[in-house]
Amino acid sequence: MTPMKKQNRTGRPQGLPSKTQILEFIQSSDRPAGKREIAKAFGIKGQEKIALKKRLKDMAEEGLIDGRKTAFHKMGGLPKVTVLKVTEIEDGEPIATPESWDPDAPNKPPRIVVKESKKVAALKRGDRFLARTEERGKGWIAHPMKKLPARTEGMMGVVEFDGGGKPWLAPVDKRVRNSAPIGDVGAANEGDLVLAELMGKSPRAKVKVVEVIGDPLAPKSFSLIAIAKHGIPHIFPQEALDEAQRVAELPLSEDRREDLRDVPIVAIDPADARDHDDAIWAEPDGEGGFKAIVAIADVSFYVRPGGALDKEARKRGNSVYFPDRVVPMLPELLSANICSLVENEDRAAMACHIRISPEGKVTKWRFTRAIVRLAANIAYEDAQKAIDDGSADEVLKNLWGAWKLLHKAREARDPLDLELPERQVRLNDAGQIEEIAIRERLDAHRVVEDFMIAANVAAAKALEEKAAPVVYRVHETPSREKLMSFKEYLASQGRSFAMGQVITPGLFNRMLKDIVDPAEKALIMEAVLRSQTQAYYGPANAGHFGLALGSYAHFTSPIRRYADLLVHRALVDAYKLEQPRPKGNIPESSGLSDRDKTALNQITDAISQTERRAMEAERDTIDRYVAAWLSGRVGEVFDTRITGVQGFGFFATIENLGGDGLVPVTTLGREYFRYDEGARELVGEDTGTTYAVGDRLKLRLAESNPLTGALKFELPDGGGASIEKRGDRPPPKKKKFHKGKGAPRQQHAQGQRGRPKNIRHQGRGKKR
Repeated sequence: MTPMKKQNRTGRPQGLPSKTQILEFIQSSDRPAGKREIAKAFGIKGQEKIALKKRLKDMAEEGLIDGRKTAFHKMGGLPKVTVLKVTEIEDGEPIATPESWDPDAPNKPPRIVVKESKKVAALKRGDRFLARTEERGKGWIAHPMKKLPARTEGMMGVVEFDGGGKPWLAPVDKRVRNSAPIGDVGAANEGDLVLAELMGKSPRAKVKVVEVIGDPLAPKSFSLIAIAKHGIPHIFPQEALDEAQRVAELPLSEDRREDLRDVPIVAIDPADARDHDDAIWAEPDGEGGFKAIVAIADVSFYVRPGGALDKEARKRGNSVYFPDRVVPMLPELLSANICSLVENEDRAAMACHIRISPEGKVTKWRFTRAIVRLAANIAYEDAQKAIDDGSADEVLKNLWGAWKLLHKAREARDPLDLELPERQVRLNDAGQIEEIAIRERLDAHRVVEDFMIAANVAAAKALEEKAAPVVYRVHETPSREKLMSFKEYLASQGRSFAMGQVITPGLFNRMLKDIVDPAEKALIMEAVLRSQTQAYYGPANAGHFGLALGSYAHFTSPIRRYADLLVHRALVDAYKLEQPRPKGNIPESSGLSDRDKTALNQITDAISQTERRAMEAERDTIDRYVAAWLSGRVGEVFDTRITGVQGFGFFATIENLGGDGLVPVTTLGREYFRYDEGARELVGEDTGTTYAVGDRLKLRLAESNPLTGALKFELPDGGGASIEKRGDRPPPKKKKFHKGKGAPRQQHAQGQRGRPKNIRHQGRGKKR
């Protein structure tokens, strides 16, 4: 066995370092590193300095370093081994640039294609790694050798000074519990929200401020925190903006498009919507059914494969919706103007013509490129009011008539029906919170949703008929492992679930219909949601379990989802809808490129990841807004429901508002509480008081931190709580406690670990 080298006080092994260790030190150093700095870092003295000098000379001859006084490479090329950082994912393939690049170098940092290996795989945007590089043709290839720790993970926070005047970084990520010492505060002042980087490899190293964002509690800061934390691209490169300007001037060729300008098509959207992807129209077909048109913005006409717009849209994957802003997939010139379907303006559209049978089934479909001129843009609330008070015109009445048939077919399919509340943050003109409420679900929402589902099904089946590539929206049947967890959870609630039966969405629906108690129903509904697999995009069809559909593709939102744009391109090819070649510096084809077809697996994997990133960012931001809204109500008592239980305490959410907060076990009084993991309960040893998931009780808000989105509750004065038990509990069983599972009275709250995720925020009421 090779003896381990002793380590010096920096944590590095003493003695002559290897070439890899030297390169890692050079790349992680925050200042120019030469022989003297390397010798000091590795504790090299005496004769070992001669050996170090020779090793550095060898490395310079190999091209690993530049061989000058400092060891950074400054020749405009690349060292053979260097540290790279993934900057984007293109067609599922990581693209990287050198982490350290001399600003005085004659060339820009190269874009390097990363060839992943079994040893280093699944690299994502922001990852750092040591790699061997080689020049191939006119480009560079990187072969990863070792993944390196992130330098910026959790490094967004607020600058604070302690009593001795030393600066600290207070994190805004609730998963990061400790402040970090700041070694270089830069231009930041106390109280500023900043981005920072570690100054060394150790997790305990000091950090340096690299960007000052500003006031952390100012309007619009919460979305900026999420954008920075999740690495969401939000600044368009100039090349994409220039191309947007060029394509915005493309003429609509009337002779190659179906003219639907005389058809009274309408768009029904949220009142504050800025991008209008879709519009609908229907009229009776004289046979008991309806003929209908779902008109979708023809984004593929403007965003061509291989162009700067396409590359940026693919990198973003989707638009991200925050209460105060939208980070669009496409520049606003297109997303909120040229592509957006607005009343009294000629717009390019992809028209899905469908026939709806008297039974509500879509029996026929065809797709055309069209010119539309919308009769109206209507808010959901206004459309619903017109229907309810009888003032609706023939256009709306026909839409509701067609929807009743679609709804009949939906009920026959019996898709998964989870009434999950969606929190809506309303801001005033100054960006301040005006109200946080649960978004009302109207029939108007269901009308548009069912028309969109019909068009999505038609797109998938149309492409299948043409044997064309399809980007499916896949939602697989729950896995056996998840169903077993669901069964065990139901057993803890005194309910049964047979594993041998055929698993259908209707099975879950019938279970929920049998539950009378609202709190119990909400609890089981959340358990059903946890049992589901996560939907994703892919070129192989596995059906959509939640919607009870065999074939499903996203077609209706190409302004804000790249998956839909790919489906549009496939339809252009399948139905031979290519338009005349545009003039100027604009890619020729608006169909699928060869690259799209051959890399569809990688592309769909990448956009599935960007979708999850957007969901997390939206949810985090809503949590921060809720905490900000509640920060002025600390000390008030709220009606809450327990959503999670751990050994260190339980989590509760404010009813009809949301916002999960921790009640530490240390605040429950002097009684000792044991944690029953199977029943998900905290049980008092003396009184038998239990706190279980689903129980309702009044709690006082003790803390509300807008920067992290974290809440903390406590029992009301008097130390006791009136607990309303959820549902009819089964007869109590003898508890089995495992050694070490209990939470002693002296135990401290362990932060937010184990905190259940909030119900997914859908984002400004957009159709999903």
